[in-house]
Amino acid sequence: MLQVPFIRDHREKVIEGLKKRNLDAAQMIDEVIALDETRRRLQTELDNTLAESNSLSKEIGNLYKSGQADKANALKEKTGELKETSKILGEDLNTTVEALNQLLYKLPNVPHKSVPAGSTEDDNEEVFRKGDIPTLHDNALPHWELAKKYDIINFELGNKITGAGFPVYKGKGAKLQRALISYFLDKNTAAGYTEYQLPLLVNEASGFGTGQLPDKEGQMYHVTEDNLYLIPTSEVPGTNIFRDELLNESDLPIGITGYTPCFRREAGSYGAHVRGLNRLHQFDKVEILRVEHPDNSYKALDGMVEHVKEILDELKLPYRILRLCGGDLGFTSALTYDFEVFSTAQDRWLEISSVSNFETFQANRLKLRFRNSEGKNELAHTLNGSSLALPRVLAGILENYQTEDGINIPDILIPYTGFDKI
Repeated sequence: MLQVPFIRDHREKVIEGLKKRNLDAAQMIDEVIALDETRRRLQTELDNTLAESNSLSKEIGNLYKSGQADKANALKEKTGELKETSKILGEDLNTTVEALNQLLYKLPNVPHKSVPAGSTEDDNEEVFRKGDIPTLHDNALPHWELAKKYDIINFELGNKITGAGFPVYKGKGAKLQRALISYFLDKNTAAGYTEYQLPLLVNEASGFGTGQLPDKEGQMYHVTEDNLYLIPTSEVPGTNIFRDELLNESDLPIGITGYTPCFRREAGSYGAHVRGLNRLHQFDKVEILRVEHPDNSYKALDGMVEHVKEILDELKLPYRILRLCGGDLGFTSALTYDFEVFSTAQDRWLEISSVSNFETFQANRLKLRFRNSEGKNELAHTLNGSSLALPRVLAGILENYQTEDGINIPDILIPYTGFDKI
């Protein structure tokens, strides 16, 4: 959530920044400023009224003690009026604060200055590419056909048990999946991230804290009786570890990692681009999260990008990195880099990671602060990245490592799988 003082002091900067998202926010920004002026006026009036009421109460007490009951009783009528005024002012203040918050919840983060303008993914900027795209044999298959041929993923069985988008991994497919999870976690912990095992259900406050609510409630599975949400990513429970926390500057930076299944409704998804593992309702992902001092967060973002690059280098998959344009940027993000692996059998790029800096946007919602060197409380910066999402990484391995007599396993994974070929 954007900070009101920042909006008030940098009105034009915020409006211009949000234009990168193809959002004309001038009217909303002016409404925020007007509501904040009303809020501050009401708060001042309420504080003055309460102060006057408290002062009169003390005076009434002194008058009673000194035997001046008539004067005291006369003032009691005034305090009654002040209490009624305070009640009305308090109600008006609460209504104004609620209206202001509802408006702020609708405003996305202001893009970083390096974010290119654009409307769709076609306007994203490629900033890096590495790896040779392999030449496959004539009978090469997409991963959903390979999964069926070698009996390692059963999409039909998942559809029978639950529905489309819930595959069943079996045999060497299940072991390869587990190997990827272990490898990713080992890489992350070796890089200094502390491993957490996190809940798969979160409450509404957690959803609001990281920005999934109210923006993406239609994409989250909702357990209505308990008002809990299945997590769309471990970013949500992981970042909410720090909700309502006041850290010391010496605590920073903080890095955590965790593996979780993730659940997304993906409403409206259909067509060839969602076949097989390309888009699922349940999938596994290993995440990395950071809480950083604002002065260091973009250096930390660069470090996270290099970390994911190293993983893909070791997997020897052809990949590229995109800087997302304003129109393709997530609601909470100030800057996002997407990693894509090339699927040779599908002849297209598959997104397998997003690494983002949210600056203070999530921290403001979370009330995540630290005490700086001057002893003042300051909002931290939060960052997160997939390290990595498994389905499309697995699809890339199956398709790019296929041969006429099976699927080779990347060398880095063989110690985890115990076999070198499917």
